[in-house]
Amino acid sequence: MFNKEIVVRCESGLHNRQATYFVQKANEFEASIWLETGSRKMNAKSLLGIMSLGIVTGTTVTLSAAGTDAETAVNALEALLQRDVY
Repeated sequence: MFNKEIVVRCESGLHNRQATYFVQKANEFEASIWLETGSRKMNAKSLLGIMSLGIVTGTTVTLSAAGTDAETAVNALEALLQRDVY
């Protein structure tokens, strides 16, 4: 399992379009991926799960992945949390 603690830098946080791009990117990988904030942990491949976390700019999250492409997945998703994609 590969874990990384990340501070969300994208201006919109993980809402609407940003969350959609995040989930689409997560689904490109074979690894099981989770996004955790506080005591809540959600499947990163679930749009409703991600949006329910209510992640805003400046939130510290833990991104975890298990599988053959776990490290690649976490690094790619980290990049999406650092900027707005639209």
